Amino acid sequence: MPSNQYHSFFSGRNLCLGDPVLFWRNELQKGIAHQGIRNKRICGASTTVLESRPFSKSELKVFCSKNILSILGFSCIIAVIALLALGLTQNKALPENVKFGIVLDAGSSHTSLYIYRWPAEKENDTGVVTQIEECKLKGPGISGFAKKVNEINVYLTACMERARKVIPSIQHMETPVYLGATAGMRLLRMENKQMADKILAAVASSISEYPFDFQGARIISGQEEGAYGWITVNYLLGKFTQKLSWFNLKPSKDDTQETYGALDLGGASTQITFVPQNETTESPNNNLYFRLYGKNYSVYTHSFLCYGKDQALLQKLALGLQGTNGIIHEPCFHSRYMRKIKMSVLNEGFCTKRHELNSSFYPLVDIEIRGAGNFQRCRQSIIQLFNTSYCPYSSCSFNGVFLPPLHGQFGAFSAFYYVMEFLNLTSEESVSVEQLTEKLEEFCAQRWEEVQKNFGEVKEKYLSEYCFSGTYILVLLLNGYHFTAESWKNIHFMNKVRSTSVGWTLGYMLNLTNKIPAEEPMSPPLPHSTYVFLMVLFSLILLAVIIVGIVVFHKPSYFWKDMV
Repeated sequence: MPSNQYHSFFSGRNLCLGDPVLFWRNELQKGIAHQGIRNKRICGASTTVLESRPFSKSELKVFCSKNILSILGFSCIIAVIALLALGLTQNKALPENVKFGIVLDAGSSHTSLYIYRWPAEKENDTGVVTQIEECKLKGPGISGFAKKVNEINVYLTACMERARKVIPSIQHMETPVYLGATAGMRLLRMENKQMADKILAAVASSISEYPFDFQGARIISGQEEGAYGWITVNYLLGKFTQKLSWFNLKPSKDDTQETYGALDLGGASTQITFVPQNETTESPNNNLYFRLYGKNYSVYTHSFLCYGKDQALLQKLALGLQGTNGIIHEPCFHSRYMRKIKMSVLNEGFCTKRHELNSSFYPLVDIEIRGAGNFQRCRQSIIQLFNTSYCPYSSCSFNGVFLPPLHGQFGAFSAFYYVMEFLNLTSEESVSVEQLTEKLEEFCAQRWEEVQKNFGEVKEKYLSEYCFSGTYILVLLLNGYHFTAESWKNIHFMNKVRSTSVGWTLGYMLNLTNKIPAEEPMSPPLPHSTYVFLMVLFSLILLAVIIVGIVVFHKPSYFWKDMV
Protein backbone atom coordinates (compact mmCIF):
# COMPACT_ATOMS: atom_id res chain seq x y z
CA MET A 1 0.00 0.00 0.00
CA PRO A 2 1.50 3.36 -0.93
CA SER A 3 3.05 5.10 1.96
CA ASN A 4 1.47 8.42 1.11
CA GLN A 5 -2.09 7.05 1.24
CA TYR A 6 -2.46 8.10 4.84
CA HIS A 7 -1.67 11.52 6.12
CA SER A 8 -1.80 13.17 9.46
CA PHE A 9 -5.02 14.95 9.93
CA PHE A 10 -3.17 17.73 11.71
CA SER A 11 0.18 18.17 9.96
CA GLY A 12 -0.05 16.18 6.76
CA ARG A 13 3.14 14.20 7.81
CA ASN A 14 3.55 10.62 6.52
CA LEU A 15 2.56 8.33 9.40
CA CYS A 16 2.47 4.92 7.78
CA LEU A 17 5.82 3.34 8.80
CA GLY A 18 4.57 -0.23 9.09
CA ASP A 19 3.44 0.14 12.73
CA PRO A 20 -0.09 0.98 14.11
CA VAL A 21 -0.49 4.71 14.56
CA LEU A 22 -3.06 7.07 16.09
CA PHE A 23 -4.68 9.08 13.30
CA TRP A 24 -7.81 10.74 12.01
CA ARG A 25 -9.22 9.54 8.80
CA ASN A 26 -10.53 12.29 6.64
CA GLU A 27 -14.07 10.97 6.92
CA LEU A 28 -15.23 14.15 8.63
CA GLN A 29 -15.06 15.87 5.26
CA LYS A 30 -17.74 13.45 4.10
CA GLY A 31 -20.03 14.50 7.01
CA ILE A 32 -19.97 11.14 8.79
CA ALA A 33 -17.48 11.79 11.63
CA HIS A 34 -18.45 10.68 15.13
CA GLN A 35 -17.07 11.40 18.52
CA GLY A 36 -16.05 8.47 20.69
CA ILE A 37 -13.81 5.43 20.45
CA ARG A 38 -13.87 3.24 17.35
CA ASN A 39 -11.86 0.22 16.17
CA LYS A 40 -10.22 0.50 12.72
CA ARG A 41 -8.01 -1.81 10.75
CA ILE A 42 -5.22 0.44 9.45
CA CYS A 43 -1.87 -0.48 7.88
CA GLY A 44 -2.67 -4.14 8.52
CA ALA A 45 -3.16 -3.77 12.26
CA SER A 46 -5.98 -3.18 14.70
CA THR A 47 -5.87 0.44 15.69
CA THR A 48 -7.89 2.32 18.34
CA VAL A 49 -9.02 5.67 17.03
CA LEU A 50 -9.80 8.29 19.71
CA GLU A 51 -11.98 11.16 18.44
CA SER A 52 -12.13 14.08 20.82
CA ARG A 53 -12.67 17.13 18.60
CA PRO A 54 -16.19 18.78 18.80
CA PHE A 55 -18.46 19.46 15.78
CA SER A 56 -17.73 22.52 13.73
CA LYS A 57 -20.58 24.73 12.43
CA SER A 58 -20.28 23.25 8.96
CA GLU A 59 -20.40 19.72 10.35
CA LEU A 60 -23.57 20.47 12.41
CA LYS A 61 -25.25 22.01 9.37
CA VAL A 62 -24.47 18.95 7.31
CA PHE A 63 -25.79 16.62 9.99
CA CYS A 64 -29.04 18.61 10.43
CA SER A 65 -29.52 18.86 6.67
CA LYS A 66 -29.26 15.10 6.24
CA ASN A 67 -31.68 14.36 9.12
CA ILE A 68 -34.13 17.25 8.64
CA LEU A 69 -37.13 15.01 7.92
CA SER A 70 -36.56 12.95 11.06
CA ILE A 71 -36.24 16.10 13.16
CA LEU A 72 -39.41 17.61 11.71
CA GLY A 73 -41.39 14.42 12.20
CA PHE A 74 -40.22 14.03 15.78
CA SER A 75 -41.04 17.69 16.61
CA CYS A 76 -44.47 17.39 15.04
CA ILE A 77 -45.30 14.27 17.07
CA ILE A 78 -44.13 15.90 20.33
CA ALA A 79 -46.22 19.05 19.68
CA VAL A 80 -49.36 17.04 18.87
CA ILE A 81 -48.94 14.85 21.97
CA ALA A 82 -48.41 17.93 24.15
CA LEU A 83 -51.55 19.62 22.80
CA LEU A 84 -53.67 16.51 23.29
CA ALA A 85 -52.34 15.96 26.80
CA LEU A 86 -53.03 19.56 27.80
CA GLY A 87 -56.51 19.56 26.33
CA LEU A 88 -57.56 16.25 27.86
CA THR A 89 -56.10 17.08 31.27
CA GLN A 90 -57.46 20.62 31.51
CA ASN A 91 -60.92 19.79 30.19
CA LYS A 92 -61.38 16.52 32.01
CA ALA A 93 -64.92 16.34 33.40
CA LEU A 94 -64.93 17.18 37.08
CA PRO A 95 -67.01 15.07 39.46
CA GLU A 96 -70.57 16.39 39.68
CA ASN A 97 -70.85 18.44 42.85
CA VAL A 98 -74.54 18.88 43.63
CA LYS A 99 -76.78 19.36 46.62
CA PHE A 100 -80.36 18.20 47.20
CA GLY A 101 -83.26 19.66 49.13
CA ILE A 102 -86.79 18.49 49.95
CA VAL A 103 -89.80 20.75 50.46
CA LEU A 104 -93.25 19.52 51.48
CA ASP A 105 -96.16 21.77 50.54
CA ALA A 106 -98.82 21.06 53.16
CA GLY A 107 -101.81 22.76 51.58
CA SER A 108 -105.40 22.93 52.76
CA SER A 109 -106.65 20.15 50.46
CA HIS A 110 -103.53 18.03 49.80
CA THR A 111 -99.79 17.70 50.45
CA SER A 112 -97.07 17.42 47.80
CA LEU A 113 -93.37 16.62 48.18
CA TYR A 114 -90.83 18.22 45.87
CA ILE A 115 -87.17 17.26 45.48
CA TYR A 116 -84.78 19.92 44.21
CA ARG A 117 -81.16 19.79 43.10
CA TRP A 118 -78.61 22.58 42.68
CA PRO A 119 -74.83 22.92 42.12
CA ALA A 120 -72.77 23.61 45.20
CA GLU A 121 -71.16 26.51 43.37
CA LYS A 122 -73.34 29.64 43.34
CA GLU A 123 -74.26 32.09 40.59
CA ASN A 124 -74.54 35.65 41.88
CA ASP A 125 -75.34 34.41 45.40
CA THR A 126 -78.50 32.56 44.37
CA GLY A 127 -78.50 28.77 43.99
CA VAL A 128 -79.36 27.29 40.61
CA VAL A 129 -82.20 25.03 41.73
CA THR A 130 -84.15 22.59 39.55
CA GLN A 131 -86.97 20.20 40.38
CA ILE A 132 -86.22 16.52 39.82
CA GLU A 133 -89.19 14.83 41.52
CA GLU A 134 -92.78 15.51 42.60
CA CYS A 135 -94.77 13.17 44.81
CA LYS A 136 -98.39 13.78 45.83
CA LEU A 137 -99.48 12.29 49.14
CA LYS A 138 -102.75 10.38 49.14
CA GLY A 139 -105.36 11.97 51.35
CA PRO A 140 -106.37 15.44 52.54
CA GLY A 141 -104.12 18.25 53.74
CA ILE A 142 -102.51 17.78 57.15
CA SER A 143 -105.17 20.01 58.74
CA GLY A 144 -107.62 17.19 57.96
CA PHE A 145 -105.85 14.95 60.48
CA ALA A 146 -107.08 16.91 63.51
CA LYS A 147 -109.05 13.89 64.74
CA LYS A 148 -106.63 11.21 63.53
CA VAL A 149 -103.14 12.49 64.30
CA ASN A 150 -101.85 8.93 64.75
CA GLU A 151 -102.32 8.31 61.01
CA ILE A 152 -99.88 11.01 59.91
CA ASN A 153 -96.91 8.62 59.95
CA VAL A 154 -98.55 6.31 57.40
CA TYR A 155 -99.71 9.35 55.41
CA LEU A 156 -96.12 10.52 54.85
CA THR A 157 -94.48 7.13 54.27
CA ALA A 158 -94.90 6.64 50.51
CA CYS A 159 -93.41 9.96 49.42
CA MET A 160 -90.64 10.00 52.02
CA GLU A 161 -89.57 6.54 50.89
CA ARG A 162 -89.61 7.79 47.33
CA ALA A 163 -87.24 10.60 48.34
CA ARG A 164 -84.94 8.07 49.96
CA LYS A 165 -84.62 6.24 46.62
CA VAL A 166 -84.21 9.31 44.40
CA ILE A 167 -81.45 10.99 46.43
CA PRO A 168 -78.09 9.13 46.59
CA SER A 169 -77.72 7.46 49.98
CA ILE A 170 -74.32 9.05 50.51
CA GLN A 171 -76.03 12.47 50.56
CA HIS A 172 -79.03 11.62 52.77
CA MET A 173 -77.51 13.04 55.94
CA GLU A 174 -76.72 16.40 54.31
CA THR A 175 -80.04 16.82 52.46
CA PRO A 176 -82.31 19.35 54.23
CA VAL A 177 -86.05 18.72 54.55
CA TYR A 178 -88.53 21.54 55.09
CA LEU A 179 -92.28 21.36 55.56
CA GLY A 180 -94.32 24.49 54.99
CA ALA A 181 -97.99 24.49 55.88
CA THR A 182 -100.22 27.07 54.23
CA ALA A 183 -103.76 28.48 54.64
CA GLY A 184 -105.39 25.27 55.84
CA MET A 185 -103.15 25.18 58.89
CA ARG A 186 -103.36 28.96 59.31
CA LEU A 187 -107.12 28.56 59.68
CA LEU A 188 -106.77 25.63 62.07
CA ARG A 189 -104.33 27.63 64.21
CA MET A 190 -106.92 30.41 64.47
CA GLU A 191 -109.64 27.94 65.39
CA ASN A 192 -107.60 25.61 67.63
CA LYS A 193 -103.94 26.49 68.18
CA GLN A 194 -103.33 23.48 70.42
CA MET A 195 -104.50 21.08 67.75
CA ALA A 196 -102.41 22.81 65.06
CA ASP A 197 -99.30 22.47 67.24
CA LYS A 198 -100.10 18.81 67.87
CA ILE A 199 -100.31 18.08 64.15
CA LEU A 200 -97.01 19.86 63.43
CA ALA A 201 -95.34 17.92 66.23
CA ALA A 202 -96.60 14.63 64.78
CA VAL A 203 -95.34 15.59 61.33
CA ALA A 204 -91.93 16.56 62.72
CA SER A 205 -91.66 13.30 64.66
CA SER A 206 -92.47 11.25 61.57
CA ILE A 207 -90.06 13.03 59.21
CA SER A 208 -87.26 12.92 61.80
CA GLU A 209 -87.23 9.13 61.52
CA TYR A 210 -85.81 9.36 58.01
CA PRO A 211 -82.05 9.76 57.35
CA PHE A 212 -82.34 13.35 56.16
CA ASP A 213 -81.41 16.67 57.76
CA PHE A 214 -84.89 17.73 58.93
CA GLN A 215 -85.07 21.49 59.40
CA GLY A 216 -88.54 21.70 60.91
CA ALA A 217 -92.22 21.99 60.06
CA ARG A 218 -93.77 25.43 60.21
CA ILE A 219 -96.81 27.38 59.09
CA ILE A 220 -95.70 29.96 56.56
CA SER A 221 -97.44 33.32 56.38
CA GLY A 222 -99.65 34.43 53.51
CA GLN A 223 -97.04 37.02 52.54
CA GLU A 224 -94.35 34.37 52.32
CA GLU A 225 -96.58 32.16 50.20
CA GLY A 226 -97.24 35.01 47.77
CA ALA A 227 -93.64 36.20 47.62
CA TYR A 228 -92.14 32.74 47.09
CA GLY A 229 -94.66 32.09 44.32
CA TRP A 230 -93.53 35.31 42.64
CA ILE A 231 -89.88 34.22 42.88
CA THR A 232 -90.73 30.83 41.34
CA VAL A 233 -92.54 32.33 38.33
CA ASN A 234 -89.75 34.74 37.48
CA TYR A 235 -86.96 32.26 38.14
CA LEU A 236 -88.47 29.71 35.77
CA LEU A 237 -89.14 32.34 33.11
CA GLY A 238 -85.57 33.64 33.38
CA LYS A 239 -86.61 37.14 34.40
CA PHE A 240 -83.87 37.55 37.01
CA THR A 241 -81.04 37.13 34.51
CA GLN A 242 -79.66 40.07 32.54
CA LYS A 243 -79.93 40.47 28.80
CA LEU A 244 -76.77 40.67 26.71
CA SER A 245 -76.40 42.02 23.19
CA TRP A 246 -73.57 41.74 20.69
CA PHE A 247 -72.67 45.37 21.21
CA ASN A 248 -73.18 45.39 24.98
CA LEU A 249 -71.48 42.38 26.52
CA LYS A 250 -71.36 43.97 29.94
CA PRO A 251 -74.92 44.15 31.35
CA SER A 252 -76.14 47.19 33.22
CA LYS A 253 -79.00 47.67 35.64
CA ASP A 254 -81.27 48.71 32.78
CA ASP A 255 -80.70 45.37 31.05
CA THR A 256 -82.62 43.42 33.69
CA GLN A 257 -85.82 41.98 32.27
CA GLU A 258 -89.22 43.12 33.55
CA THR A 259 -90.65 40.62 36.01
CA TYR A 260 -94.00 38.87 35.93
CA GLY A 261 -96.64 39.21 38.61
CA ALA A 262 -97.92 36.06 40.38
CA LEU A 263 -101.52 34.99 40.97
CA ASP A 264 -101.97 31.98 43.25
CA LEU A 265 -105.28 30.31 44.11
CA GLY A 266 -105.48 27.57 46.68
CA GLY A 267 -108.26 25.96 48.65
CA ALA A 268 -108.26 28.39 51.58
CA SER A 269 -106.45 31.52 50.32
CA THR A 270 -105.43 33.45 47.24
CA GLN A 271 -102.37 35.66 46.70
CA ILE A 272 -101.48 38.48 44.33
CA THR A 273 -97.86 39.63 44.04
CA PHE A 274 -96.11 41.95 41.60
CA VAL A 275 -93.61 44.81 41.27
CA PRO A 276 -95.63 48.05 40.99
CA GLN A 277 -94.50 50.92 38.78
CA ASN A 278 -94.39 53.30 41.74
CA GLU A 279 -92.01 52.09 44.44
CA THR A 280 -93.63 54.26 47.11
CA THR A 281 -96.42 52.45 48.91
CA GLU A 282 -99.41 53.54 50.94
CA SER A 283 -99.38 50.28 52.91
CA PRO A 284 -95.88 49.25 54.07
CA ASN A 285 -97.25 45.97 55.45
CA ASN A 286 -97.87 44.83 51.90
CA ASN A 287 -94.31 45.41 50.71
CA LEU A 288 -91.42 42.98 50.77
CA TYR A 289 -87.83 43.57 49.69
CA PHE A 290 -85.57 41.04 47.99
CA ARG A 291 -82.06 41.01 46.58
CA LEU A 292 -81.73 38.39 43.87
CA TYR A 293 -78.93 38.00 41.32
CA GLY A 294 -77.39 41.28 42.34
CA LYS A 295 -80.55 43.37 41.98
CA ASN A 296 -82.98 44.78 44.57
CA TYR A 297 -86.74 44.28 44.20
CA SER A 298 -89.59 46.03 46.01
CA VAL A 299 -92.58 43.72 45.75
CA TYR A 300 -96.25 44.24 46.61
CA THR A 301 -98.01 41.16 47.96
CA HIS A 302 -101.21 40.32 49.78
CA SER A 303 -102.80 37.04 50.79
CA PHE A 304 -106.57 36.86 51.20
CA LEU A 305 -107.40 34.21 53.77
CA CYS A 306 -110.81 32.57 53.30
CA TYR A 307 -110.80 33.45 49.59
CA GLY A 308 -109.38 30.22 48.26
CA LYS A 309 -111.93 28.42 46.11
CA ASP A 310 -113.01 25.89 48.78
CA GLN A 311 -113.51 28.42 51.56
CA ALA A 312 -115.14 30.86 49.13
CA LEU A 313 -117.69 28.17 48.27
CA LEU A 314 -118.45 27.62 51.95
CA GLN A 315 -118.92 31.38 52.39
CA LYS A 316 -121.29 31.44 49.45
CA LEU A 317 -123.30 28.51 50.81
CA ALA A 318 -123.49 30.23 54.20
CA LEU A 319 -124.89 33.32 52.51
CA GLY A 320 -127.31 31.20 50.49
CA LEU A 321 -128.54 29.46 53.62
CA GLN A 322 -129.82 32.66 55.17
CA GLY A 323 -133.60 32.94 54.99
CA THR A 324 -134.13 29.33 53.99
CA ASN A 325 -135.53 26.27 55.72
CA GLY A 326 -132.32 24.31 55.29
CA ILE A 327 -132.55 23.75 51.53
CA ILE A 328 -130.25 25.81 49.31
CA HIS A 329 -131.06 26.25 45.61
CA GLU A 330 -127.57 26.81 44.33
CA PRO A 331 -127.16 28.43 40.85
CA CYS A 332 -123.44 27.51 40.79
CA PHE A 333 -124.24 23.77 40.79
CA HIS A 334 -125.69 21.93 37.81
CA SER A 335 -129.41 21.34 37.69
CA ARG A 336 -130.52 17.97 39.14
CA TYR A 337 -127.34 17.82 41.23
CA MET A 338 -127.81 17.28 44.97
CA ARG A 339 -125.40 17.35 47.91
CA LYS A 340 -125.70 17.32 51.68
CA ILE A 341 -123.30 18.93 54.14
CA LYS A 342 -123.37 19.08 57.92
CA MET A 343 -124.51 22.29 59.54
CA SER A 344 -121.39 22.29 61.72
CA VAL A 345 -119.18 22.80 58.63
CA LEU A 346 -120.79 26.19 58.07
CA ASN A 347 -121.49 27.11 61.67
CA GLU A 348 -118.06 26.33 63.14
CA GLY A 349 -115.75 27.32 60.32
CA PHE A 350 -113.57 30.40 60.80
CA CYS A 351 -114.41 31.80 57.34
CA THR A 352 -118.17 31.35 57.66
CA LYS A 353 -118.59 32.64 61.21
CA ARG A 354 -118.70 36.24 60.03
CA HIS A 355 -121.99 35.53 58.28
CA GLU A 356 -123.67 35.29 61.71
CA LEU A 357 -125.04 31.79 61.38
CA ASN A 358 -126.52 30.31 64.53
CA SER A 359 -127.19 26.62 64.84
CA SER A 360 -130.18 27.28 67.08
CA PHE A 361 -131.98 28.73 64.05
CA TYR A 362 -131.03 25.75 61.93
CA PRO A 363 -131.42 22.64 64.04
CA LEU A 364 -131.07 20.36 61.04
CA VAL A 365 -128.09 18.01 61.08
CA ASP A 366 -127.62 18.21 57.32
CA ILE A 367 -128.08 21.04 54.87
CA GLU A 368 -129.43 20.04 51.47
CA ILE A 369 -128.02 21.69 48.34
CA ARG A 370 -129.93 21.48 45.06
CA GLY A 371 -128.34 22.64 41.84
CA ALA A 372 -130.04 25.27 39.67
CA GLY A 373 -127.41 25.70 36.93
CA ASN A 374 -127.54 29.40 36.09
CA PHE A 375 -124.28 31.21 35.30
CA GLN A 376 -125.57 34.79 35.57
CA ARG A 377 -127.19 34.23 38.98
CA CYS A 378 -124.10 32.35 40.11
CA ARG A 379 -121.90 35.28 39.12
CA GLN A 380 -124.07 37.83 40.93
CA SER A 381 -124.14 35.78 44.12
CA ILE A 382 -120.32 35.43 44.11
CA ILE A 383 -119.88 39.19 43.69
CA GLN A 384 -121.55 39.60 47.10
CA LEU A 385 -118.47 37.98 48.70
CA PHE A 386 -116.32 40.99 47.74
CA ASN A 387 -116.85 44.24 49.57
CA THR A 388 -115.66 47.02 47.25
CA SER A 389 -117.68 49.83 48.83
CA TYR A 390 -114.96 50.88 51.30
CA CYS A 391 -111.36 51.90 50.55
CA PRO A 392 -109.11 53.97 52.87
CA TYR A 393 -106.40 54.22 50.18
CA SER A 394 -106.16 55.70 46.70
CA SER A 395 -106.99 52.27 45.26
CA CYS A 396 -108.08 48.94 46.76
CA SER A 397 -108.79 45.39 45.75
CA PHE A 398 -111.66 44.45 48.12
CA ASN A 399 -112.45 44.46 51.83
CA GLY A 400 -110.46 47.71 52.22
CA VAL A 401 -107.10 46.17 51.21
CA PHE A 402 -104.62 48.43 49.39
CA LEU A 403 -103.82 47.44 45.80
CA PRO A 404 -101.54 49.56 43.59
CA PRO A 405 -102.38 49.83 39.88
CA LEU A 406 -101.75 46.52 38.11
CA HIS A 407 -98.55 46.48 36.08
CA GLY A 408 -97.01 44.04 33.61
CA GLN A 409 -97.67 40.41 32.77
CA PHE A 410 -99.00 37.89 35.31
CA GLY A 411 -98.55 34.15 35.76
CA ALA A 412 -101.64 32.46 37.24
CA PHE A 413 -101.09 29.01 38.72
CA SER A 414 -102.38 26.33 41.12
CA ALA A 415 -106.21 26.25 41.04
CA PHE A 416 -106.26 29.09 38.50
CA TYR A 417 -104.61 26.71 36.06
CA TYR A 418 -106.43 23.50 37.03
CA VAL A 419 -109.87 25.03 36.50
CA MET A 420 -108.93 26.69 33.22
CA GLU A 421 -107.36 23.46 32.02
CA PHE A 422 -110.61 21.60 32.65
CA LEU A 423 -112.44 24.25 30.64
CA ASN A 424 -109.84 23.78 27.87
CA LEU A 425 -108.77 27.42 28.04
CA THR A 426 -105.04 27.11 28.76
CA SER A 427 -103.66 27.37 25.22
CA GLU A 428 -100.70 29.65 24.54
CA GLU A 429 -103.01 32.12 22.86
CA SER A 430 -104.55 34.45 25.44
CA VAL A 431 -108.18 33.76 26.30
CA SER A 432 -110.52 36.73 26.37
CA VAL A 433 -113.13 37.49 29.03
CA GLU A 434 -115.83 36.91 26.43
CA GLN A 435 -114.53 33.43 25.63
CA LEU A 436 -114.45 32.43 29.31
CA THR A 437 -117.93 33.86 29.89
CA GLU A 438 -119.41 31.97 26.92
CA LYS A 439 -117.74 28.75 28.03
CA LEU A 440 -119.09 29.05 31.58
CA GLU A 441 -122.60 29.91 30.44
CA GLU A 442 -122.65 26.81 28.27
CA PHE A 443 -121.09 24.51 30.88
CA CYS A 444 -123.15 25.66 33.87
CA ALA A 445 -126.37 25.22 31.92
CA GLN A 446 -125.75 21.50 31.36
CA ARG A 447 -127.69 19.02 33.46
CA TRP A 448 -125.76 16.94 35.95
CA GLU A 449 -126.45 13.67 34.10
CA GLU A 450 -125.00 15.14 30.90
CA VAL A 451 -121.92 16.44 32.70
CA GLN A 452 -121.29 13.04 34.30
CA LYS A 453 -121.64 11.36 30.92
CA ASN A 454 -119.13 13.71 29.28
CA PHE A 455 -116.60 13.76 32.16
CA GLY A 456 -117.10 10.43 33.89
CA GLU A 457 -113.39 10.04 34.70
CA VAL A 458 -113.33 13.16 36.92
CA LYS A 459 -114.06 12.80 40.64
CA GLU A 460 -117.58 13.91 41.55
CA LYS A 461 -116.47 16.51 44.10
CA TYR A 462 -114.29 18.37 41.60
CA LEU A 463 -116.66 17.90 38.66
CA SER A 464 -119.64 19.28 40.55
CA GLU A 465 -117.72 22.43 41.53
CA TYR A 466 -116.15 23.47 38.20
CA CYS A 467 -119.09 25.73 37.36
CA PHE A 468 -118.60 27.56 40.66
CA SER A 469 -114.78 27.55 40.46
CA GLY A 470 -114.69 28.94 36.93
CA THR A 471 -117.18 31.67 37.76
CA TYR A 472 -115.33 32.47 40.98
CA ILE A 473 -112.06 32.94 39.08
CA LEU A 474 -113.78 35.30 36.66
CA VAL A 475 -115.25 37.39 39.48
CA LEU A 476 -112.07 37.36 41.59
CA LEU A 477 -109.91 38.65 38.74
CA LEU A 478 -112.40 41.22 37.41
CA ASN A 479 -114.19 42.42 40.55
CA GLY A 480 -111.58 41.54 43.17
CA TYR A 481 -108.26 42.40 41.53
CA HIS A 482 -109.78 44.79 38.96
CA PHE A 483 -108.39 43.32 35.78
CA THR A 484 -110.18 44.66 32.72
CA ALA A 485 -111.09 43.03 29.43
CA GLU A 486 -107.91 44.60 28.03
CA SER A 487 -105.50 43.75 30.87
CA TRP A 488 -106.94 40.21 31.04
CA LYS A 489 -104.73 39.47 28.03
CA ASN A 490 -101.71 39.89 30.33
CA ILE A 491 -102.73 36.84 32.40
CA HIS A 492 -100.95 33.59 31.51
CA PHE A 493 -102.28 30.41 33.09
CA MET A 494 -99.37 28.09 33.83
CA ASN A 495 -98.69 24.81 35.60
CA LYS A 496 -95.13 23.84 34.70
CA VAL A 497 -92.20 25.68 33.15
CA ARG A 498 -89.15 23.67 32.02
CA SER A 499 -90.59 20.55 33.71
CA THR A 500 -90.77 22.31 37.08
CA SER A 501 -94.05 22.92 38.89
CA VAL A 502 -95.03 26.53 39.43
CA GLY A 503 -95.77 27.23 43.10
CA TRP A 504 -94.29 28.70 46.24
CA THR A 505 -92.03 25.72 47.07
CA LEU A 506 -89.32 26.43 44.48
CA GLY A 507 -89.10 30.06 45.58
CA TYR A 508 -88.83 28.81 49.15
CA MET A 509 -85.96 26.50 48.17
CA LEU A 510 -84.23 29.29 46.24
CA ASN A 511 -84.33 31.47 49.32
CA LEU A 512 -83.05 28.70 51.56
CA THR A 513 -80.07 27.92 49.32
CA ASN A 514 -78.65 31.31 50.23
CA LYS A 515 -78.29 29.96 53.77
CA ILE A 516 -76.53 26.79 52.62
CA PRO A 517 -72.84 27.68 52.19
CA ALA A 518 -71.39 27.01 48.75
CA GLU A 519 -68.36 24.76 48.72
CA GLU A 520 -65.06 25.79 47.16
CA PRO A 521 -65.35 25.04 43.43
CA MET A 522 -63.17 22.23 42.10
CA SER A 523 -60.47 23.96 40.06
CA PRO A 524 -58.83 22.56 36.85
CA PRO A 525 -55.26 21.11 37.10
CA LEU A 526 -53.61 24.23 35.61
CA PRO A 527 -54.30 27.93 36.17
CA HIS A 528 -56.13 29.37 33.20
CA SER A 529 -53.25 31.69 32.25
CA THR A 530 -50.75 28.80 32.23
CA TYR A 531 -53.11 26.64 30.23
CA VAL A 532 -53.55 29.34 27.58
CA PHE A 533 -49.77 30.01 27.39
CA LEU A 534 -48.89 26.35 26.86
CA MET A 535 -51.62 25.84 24.29
CA VAL A 536 -50.39 28.86 22.30
CA LEU A 537 -46.74 27.77 22.62
CA PHE A 538 -47.26 24.24 21.36
CA SER A 539 -49.60 25.46 18.65
CA LEU A 540 -46.89 27.81 17.36
CA ILE A 541 -44.33 25.01 17.45
CA LEU A 542 -46.64 22.76 15.50
CA LEU A 543 -47.32 25.52 12.98
CA ALA A 544 -43.59 26.19 12.53
CA VAL A 545 -42.86 22.50 11.98
CA ILE A 546 -45.61 22.28 9.36
CA ILE A 547 -44.28 25.36 7.51
CA VAL A 548 -40.70 24.03 7.48
CA GLY A 549 -41.94 20.67 6.27
CA ILE A 550 -43.79 22.31 3.38
CA VAL A 551 -40.67 24.28 2.41
CA VAL A 552 -38.52 21.13 2.51
CA PHE A 553 -41.01 19.32 0.31
CA HIS A 554 -41.20 22.06 -2.28
CA LYS A 555 -37.53 23.27 -2.19
CA PRO A 556 -35.36 20.31 -1.14
CA SER A 557 -32.21 21.76 -2.81
CA TYR A 558 -32.05 24.49 -0.17
CA PHE A 559 -31.39 21.89 2.53
CA TRP A 560 -29.46 19.31 0.49
CA LYS A 561 -27.02 21.53 -1.40
CA ASP A 562 -24.27 20.83 1.15
CA MET A 563 -24.62 17.10 0.61
CA VAL A 564 -23.31 17.31 -2.94
